[in-house]
Amino acid sequence: MWSPESFVVTTEVAGVYFAHETAIIEPGARIGPGTRIWPWVHVAPTAEIGANCSLGQNVYIGKAKIGNNVRIENNVSVYEPVVLEDDVFCGPSMVFTNDLTPRSRIRREYIPTLIKRGASLGANAVIVCGNTVGSYAMIGAGAVITKDVGDYAIVAGNPGRWAGWICQCGVRLKVALQGAWCPACKAEYDVSDTNCRPRRTSTMSLRWQVKHQCSHNRNQVTR
Repeated sequence: MWSPESFVVTTEVAGVYFAHETAIIEPGARIGPGTRIWPWVHVAPTAEIGANCSLGQNVYIGKAKIGNNVRIENNVSVYEPVVLEDDVFCGPSMVFTNDLTPRSRIRREYIPTLIKRGASLGANAVIVCGNTVGSYAMIGAGAVITKDVGDYAIVAGNPGRWAGWICQCGVRLKVALQGAWCPACKAEYDVSDTNCRPRRTSTMSLRWQVKHQCSHNRNQVTR
C-alpha cells in the first residue's frame, strides 16, 4: 500500500515536481513544476511534460510533448510523436496509435497526432494516428476517431460521428436560429454546419430564441 507520505520530491532545472516512489523517470525527461506523477508511471528520457500536470497510475510517456495542466488518467500510453496542448484531458485506458499498418518486423516513421487545447478524450476512446482533435472538443467514451475533429465538437461512436457542440465549460450547447448558447455559463457561440466558435460580443438573446423556437414547435404540434 502507498500513501502520500511515500512521495519523493525531485528537483530539476525546470522546477519541482512530485513523483511516487514506484515511478520510473529516466534521466533527460523534462517535467514542469507542480506536476504529480502517480504509482507505476514510466516517463521516457525524451518526454516533455509541462507544469501542473497529473499522470495517473500505469501511464507511459514516450517521445511526446505535453502542455500545461494536462490530466492523463490511469492506463494511458502517450507514444511518439503525440502532442497534447494545454488543458487536455485523457480518460482512463484511452489509446493513441502511431502506425496505420503495423507489422512487428517492419519499422516505419511514426505518424503524428495533435490534441488541441482544452480537448477531452473519454475513457477507452481510440485516436487513430494522423488526426487532429480540435480545441475543447469532447470525444465520447469508447469512440474511435478516424478523421479530424473540429473545435467544440462532440463526437461519439465507432467510427466517431459528430453529435453536437460543447462549451468550453463542458456543457452541451443549445442551438438557436442564429447561434448557440451555454445553459450553464451563458457563453454565446457562432455555429454553422461544420464550425463553432465563441462569439466575441453578444448581439442578441439566444436564450429567448431557444424559448421562442420551442414554443413555436409546440404550437405546430398541437394544431
